[in-house]
Amino acid sequence: MGTGTGIGRVRGLGSARHGGLHWWHQRLTAAGNLILVLWFVISLFRLPLHDFPTILQWMSSPFVAVGLVLMTVSVFWHLKIGLQVFIEDYVHDDALRVAALMALNFYAVGGGALAIFSILKIALLGVKG
Repeated sequence: MGTGTGIGRVRGLGSARHGGLHWWHQRLTAAGNLILVLWFVISLFRLPLHDFPTILQWMSSPFVAVGLVLMTVSVFWHLKIGLQVFIEDYVHDDALRVAALMALNFYAVGGGALAIFSILKIALLGVKG
C-alpha cells in the first residue's frame, strides 16, 4: 500500500483546531479597539482647548484614566496577537521564530506597562511643573 497523495492522507481528519482562539481574540480586541478609539477621539474633540494643561486635567479624571488604560491593554493585546500569527506563519527558521516571539512579548508587555504607568501617574499624581 502506497502513501497516496497529500490530500488523500489528510482527507477526513478535520481541522487541526489551531488558531481558532487567536482568531476569536483578534476579533474581540478589534471590536474593543473600535469602541475605545472612537471614545478617545470624540473625547479629545469635545475638549475646549488642546493645550498641555487641558489634556492633563482631562486625563486626571478617573473615567478617562480607566478608559485610557482599557484602550492601552486592548491595543497592545491586539498588536501582540496579530504579530504573533504573522511571525508563526512567515518566519520558518525555528531559532529566529522563537527570538522574534520573545522580542514581541517583551515589547508588548513592556510598552503596555510603560503606557499604563504613565496614564496612572498622571491620573493619580498629576504633573508638577
